[in-house]
Amino acid sequence: MGLFERYLSVWVGLAIIVGILAGSFAPEAFAVIASFEYAHVNLVIAVLIWLMIYPMMVQIDFSSIKDVGKKPKGLVLTLVVNWLIKPFTMALLGWLFFKGLFADWVDPQTATEYIAGMILLGVAPCTAMVFVWSQLTKGDANYTLVQVSINDIIMIFAFAPLAGLLLGVTDITVPWDTLFLSVVLYVLIPLVAGALTRRKLDKSDDHSKLNQFLATMKPWSIIGLLATVTLLFGFQSETILDKPEAILLIAIPLLIQTYGIFAIAYFMAKKMKLPHNVAGPACMIGTSNFFELAVAVAISLFGLHSGAALATVVGVLVEVPVMLSLVWFVNRTRHWF
Repeated sequence: MGLFERYLSVWVGLAIIVGILAGSFAPEAFAVIASFEYAHVNLVIAVLIWLMIYPMMVQIDFSSIKDVGKKPKGLVLTLVVNWLIKPFTMALLGWLFFKGLFADWVDPQTATEYIAGMILLGVAPCTAMVFVWSQLTKGDANYTLVQVSINDIIMIFAFAPLAGLLLGVTDITVPWDTLFLSVVLYVLIPLVAGALTRRKLDKSDDHSKLNQFLATMKPWSIIGLLATVTLLFGFQSETILDKPEAILLIAIPLLIQTYGIFAIAYFMAKKMKLPHNVAGPACMIGTSNFFELAVAVAISLFGLHSGAALATVVGVLVEVPVMLSLVWFVNRTRHWF
């Protein structure tokens, strides 16, 4: 891991502080940025999120799907956790905490938006950072590619219906046109663009041009992430300064969800007798989130200043240190498998 990846939590923390300070001292500038909107999509945020997502999609080799039948049990575990368990436990925890345990501390409208942000995180399985987690746990890199590729294809078709279902169950009005537009903008188009770019750069199959391109794009991807975090916390600065406990309230159920889902997945992997180099990445995919997509959709559906957008950004803050702690645990328990 490079300097930026290794200390990503620090950079995100600094971006949060800068965003809050800038939002407090220059609210007019953020109002101007918020005004650049078309069809409920903020154009500035859209460009920044594309900077994050596109290089990630270039990393995915869809030709690896031909190997899907070689180790089916690991793929089954990933799909069950990602699409049949995780979205529903996230919605349940959101409802339990913000409609129950924290109801006295959060007004009903804001609570509903926090739940929505959590749901959007829950229905977006990890796409890119899982390659880092797989490498750190000495996972099977080729099989990780298979798992991520299959999940991304499913996400094209399942993200909108599943998000709509869970948002509807929690009494949130779902603007379906905006939801489907978000999937096209932030999943389908980047996937196609990434696949076409990879095909063009990697014709010789030696990965040299591809790796050079990814190395060039990496700083831009990180800039996109940090700029997005800065802007979102700038838009939310007034709310955060008035209610700083909001970050903690959101982080608590997200932490419980992350560690809980990992425990379920790791237990299932052991019972299924998966090899460690498949079990580790499979559990990481199920545990971590495609937070870039969640952030983009939350903004499109609920707005830049919404509690849903704030909840998805708190997901960024929580995820990296938590996932690194799970990497440590996976490496320490290699002898279990």
